Amino acid sequence: MYHSVDVYQDDPYQVTVTPERFASQLEWLRRSGLRGVAVGELLRAHAAGRSAGLVGLSFDDGYADLPREVVPLLERYGFSATAFVVADRLGGHNVWDSEGPRKALLTRDQLCRLDPDLIEIGSHGLLHRPLVGLAPDDLAAETGRSRELLEELVGTPVDGFCYPYGAVDREAVAAVRSGGYQYAVAIDHGPLTGRFALPRSFVGERDTDWRLRAKRARHRLRGLAIRLRGAGTTASTSDRSPT
Repeated sequence: MYHSVDVYQDDPYQVTVTPERFASQLEWLRRSGLRGVAVGELLRAHAAGRSAGLVGLSFDDGYADLPREVVPLLERYGFSATAFVVADRLGGHNVWDSEGPRKALLTRDQLCRLDPDLIEIGSHGLLHRPLVGLAPDDLAAETGRSRELLEELVGTPVDGFCYPYGAVDREAVAAVRSGGYQYAVAIDHGPLTGRFALPRSFVGERDTDWRLRAKRARHRLRGLAIRLRGAGTTASTSDRSPT
């Protein structure tokens, strides 16, 4: 789980990774025999029994540094990724980060110019509001309406959703399903872990090779612990996470 890749001086929310660190993290993946792919591609490979060696790469919020800093490095390594963008904030800034520096978001033109074979577009909601506790109409707008707006812009299906702040409950999952998505990503493992609440590992500037190895091991152990406790037993096998 990435956010922004750029040079910076002030980053209180730790959402930014420098281009140099990002390149070294991709290099670590390659040396480890792993290939970064979009989340949708990872899930299709998992369903076909060929996901070994694949790691889903995702970028939340849709920052304007994506085409400038992320895309060239993905191309260099032969990787792909998913960008979860805030549909009604395109061309604006990260107004939800009240204490952090203003970071520009992708414009509509930048979004439409992204190569769909390199960057899968997913929704991060309409306004970057946490879904938990929203009224039904607001839930429908954040999920279904955001998907409609993005599909009108990019002209391709928008299959993935990312819960703002990782906030997810059963009502949020139901709204995402009703909105026509094929999967959704969260942050932590939990009782809703599955195709519509896929857990991810946060990656930041401090994550050198040994920390990435540790995070990968921790992510696997947490997934195993959830399965051993019998969490998510109401989900069908096809809904289970590939982690």
